[in-house]
Amino acid sequence: MPRMLDVSDEVRAEIGDEEAARLLAGESAPGSYDCTSCRTPGDSAQERTSTVLFIGDETAVLAFAHATCLPSQVVQVTEEQLQGAVRAIGGTGAESQQQYQSPQPQQQYEPVQQSPQEQQQPAANPVPEQAVLGVTSGLVLLQDELHPALVVEPTAPVARPGSLGSGDDFLPLLIEQGFMPLTELAGVPPVLHGWSVLLAAGQLHAVLQPSPNGGRPVAWWQAHQPLQVTEGWRAAANKHQQVLMFAAPVGSIGRQPREDLLRDALDKAAANGKLVASALPLAGI
Repeated sequence: MPRMLDVSDEVRAEIGDEEAARLLAGESAPGSYDCTSCRTPGDSAQERTSTVLFIGDETAVLAFAHATCLPSQVVQVTEEQLQGAVRAIGGTGAESQQQYQSPQPQQQYEPVQQSPQEQQQPAANPVPEQAVLGVTSGLVLLQDELHPALVVEPTAPVARPGSLGSGDDFLPLLIEQGFMPLTELAGVPPVLHGWSVLLAAGQLHAVLQPSPNGGRPVAWWQAHQPLQVTEGWRAAANKHQQVLMFAAPVGSIGRQPREDLLRDALDKAAANGKLVASALPLAGI
């Protein structure tokens, strides 16, 4: 039975025209599935369904999602993240994904050894000290509506690549990437296209940025182990299909135990000219 599948050009290029035709004809696509984003049931015979191909170092997994949750796309992840997501989905989700051999070798990211909420600053941004990115998830109230947010703050100043000075260029570097400086949290910041937040099996895995070579997105930040998020945070992310990312230089936010205290710290950082933000589209498996 034909399926109401969306197969993007980039997914088709990876799996081939023959497999894409089999999917659209219903020969290899499941009828019912668990959406890889919102984790609720879907039916590709009755509603538009996106094909989402996650490519690791050695394998690739084709997953399915409501078209209203995710567009058809290709996302590059580490092999560890990919296999971890497959194990986490397990049982009932097994029929909702298909594994392929990766059609070509993919670059494997170097593993990080921090806690799930921290990652070393990428080598592209060397620093005098080894900077660690602290990442906190929480809900932020904007214009009477709750939005899922990630707050990023390094543990040391971040210098510009090649710089010998001791200054902190963390915010200027992000502004050059398209993040918006804030003086107050008055509304939702604009979407930064090309960047995205990767959720896998309902857990936070990475923040992806455009590849400098024009290929698939690469990890700007990734968790060594998946970061648990609350049910409310995940529901808000699925509702808005985007996550707000706030970033501040070292010492501006701190580890706040409650969301109201986190909001207070964000307001103070914005008033002091030490906050940038963007809305990042949601990706998931």
